[in-house]
Amino acid sequence: MKNRAMLIGAIGAGKSTLTNALLGKKVEAVKTQTLIYHDWIVDTPGEYTENPFFYKNIMATALEVTHVLYLQDATNGKIIFPPGFSSGIAKLPIGVITKSDHPNADIDRAIEMVKSVMPSGPIVITSSVEGTGIEYVRELVKLNDMAVMKDFVMSAKDEKLIFTDYLYNSRNV
Repeated sequence: MKNRAMLIGAIGAGKSTLTNALLGKKVEAVKTQTLIYHDWIVDTPGEYTENPFFYKNIMATALEVTHVLYLQDATNGKIIFPPGFSSGIAKLPIGVITKSDHPNADIDRAIEMVKSVMPSGPIVITSSVEGTGIEYVRELVKLNDMAVMKDFVMSAKDEKLIFTDYLYNSRNV
């Protein structure tokens, strides 16, 4: 199977805007009402993660992908994922902090929120408007195991790309 990523996150977290940036499209994002398949990306409605009734849709769609991108809006102090949520989905996780360029962004808070959802994996700080971190997300989706993703993050030596390893260590790596 060709690598494919599913984007999940709250309503307004920037899933469709990130999708457009990852695909190099210069179109305005619109509210996603249902699953939308774009080449190697599956864009999901925010309702899928905001309402536990729809978790079955996330689980079913996860069967079709190799990676799950967990989006957290850096301007939103609310987390919609339960702690350790990514542990229940047997796909490679990538945390994505969106809207890092916004004046109200609290990136440190957003990183901590993603760490609670995703105990191990890369976290990319992005801005779809400025293009920050977009290439890192593309490259991470090409990788096929956690060790290789960790090596990629460590070799990049960029503050916009971090690796959390709480699952295996009691400290951040």
